[in-house]
Order: sequence, then structure tokens, then C-alpha cells
Amino acid sequence: MPAPAATTAAATDRATGPVLEVDHVSVRFGSQQVLRDISLSIGAAETVVILGESGCGKTVLLKTLIGLVRPSAGEIRFEGKSLSRLTDRQVAGVRTRYGFVFQGAALFDSLSIFDNIAFPLREHTRIPESQVVEIVDDLLAEVGLPRSAAAKKPVELSGGMRKRAGLARALALEPPVVLYDEPTTGLDPIMSDVINELILRVSHRGGVTSVVVTHDMNTARKVADRIIMLYPLFRLAPTDSQIVFEGTPAELDRCRDPRIRQFVEGRAGNRLTELRDEQERAATTAQEPTADGRGAGASGDES
Repeated sequence: MPAPAATTAAATDRATGPVLEVDHVSVRFGSQQVLRDISLSIGAAETVVILGESGCGKTVLLKTLIGLVRPSAGEIRFEGKSLSRLTDRQVAGVRTRYGFVFQGAALFDSLSIFDNIAFPLREHTRIPESQVVEIVDDLLAEVGLPRSAAAKKPVELSGGMRKRAGLARALALEPPVVLYDEPTTGLDPIMSDVINELILRVSHRGGVTSVVVTHDMNTARKVADRIIMLYPLFRLAPTDSQIVFEGTPAELDRCRDPRIRQFVEGRAGNRLTELRDEQERAATTAQEPTADGRGAGASGDES
């Protein structure tokens, strides 16, 4: 597939050091802290899977990598440049070097599949429409969609087809980094494996760096070079690291940490009781008066 003129140089001039660096990042929404002192680096052409139960901050971390969420502390560096030191306009420019595959595909309902995939090309490049058509045709073939899908609206496609169309759109600008938010959620096992194969194919084309947020252990084992597991802050002591595991899929399977075994094996344990207690604590905190006499939850600053 011919690369858009605006991205050709970027695609051939990849950083030799870490592509993404997370340096002591914390994220807080009002009184609720979601991420605490997270540090990690992701190399060129590496596929990193971020695991963890719901509410541990996986998607928030993904959004900090692309500058959609600004850290409360610490910084995110892309190819050595700190996003916190860039203007909003500069950050928007950096985002064109990421592909983002949303959990629900996030296609524009009013546009055809062709126009959805063509959107970033028309928005961020000045290539002629004849080349846009060629690139979209190539992308449809790459993700296994028939040409007949191009004229359809998203509502006319199955969930798996919408996911693949979303991936095609994410690849339109030949980004050096692709971020996936729960790419197999809601899909049957066969279609989930199709998406996993596509993730592998994308990661091998041109040295693409991939970050995959998922609950799916099949996806983690199949696509990951390295797995990072986050743990919910409310279940950790103030001095505990929120990253409870970092290593290969084989090392994850050998790890005997009970927190990790519970997640990997899908065992509830005493989580039902913990969830009830957590909700009771949250309700009590919301009712506690603050300095201005309002409840702690009255700020409206909730995630």
C-alpha cells in the first residue's frame, strides 16, 4: 500500500530508543486517583499488552499515551519528546502518528465505511482523491473486508466487520504506533482470533509499535511480546506498586502471585464481598462533609 506523502518520512525514520516512555505518571480525577506513579517504556516494533480488571486504569493509561488525558504528575514522552511541554496544537500533530482502535470501533454512523477509512487521509493530507481510493481499497483488503463493504454504513455491518473497519481507519496514515482498546470485546472466539491475527500482522509491517489493552487472556498470550498487569489502587497499600507484573506471556503463566493467578484463571474468590465493601466506602466518602460543607462527591468531578 502506498504511504501518504505526509507520513512517508516519519515511517522510515523510526526512533532507535524507546518510542513511548511513561515516567512516574499519576492521574487523578477530582478526589479519585486512577493511576499512581506508573513508569514503563515501550520500544520500537514491540507489542505490549496491558492487563487488569475493570477499574484499574488501563484505558486511562492508554489515553495518557495519546495526550487525551493529561497526567496529574509525571510525563509521557513520545520519541523522546514530552507531551506535557507541547501546545495543544503540537499534541494534535503528534496524534496523527498514532493509530487508535476504539473498543466499539467509534465509526462515524453517518458516513460510509469508505468515507470512514478515508477520513484521516482527507483531514491530514493533501493527496489526490485517486490515491485515497487506492489506499482505502488496499486497507479493506488488508483487514479482510470485501469491496462491497465500502458503500455500507456501520450499522449494516457485523461487530467483527466494524472492528476491522476501525482498524483500517487507524492504519490509514501509516502510524508508527497503534493503540488498541479491548479489540476483541463482544466478538465470538473465531472472530476474536481473526482480530488477533490482524494485530500480529500490523505489528510486523514496517516495525509498528503496538499497545493492547485487553481482558482476553487468549489475545494476551497470542500477540504480546511483553505483558504489564495493573491492579486497582483501592486494593493496594499506599506504598505498593500498581504494576503487579511485567514479563513475557510464559512468565505470566509461571507466576504464582495469587492476585495474578486469580485474574489469569478467572476466579472470583471473595471479590463479591470486596465490591460490596468498596461501594459502601464510596457512598460513605461521598456523604462526608468537605471544608465548604458539601459532600466529598459534590464537586461533580467524577470519572
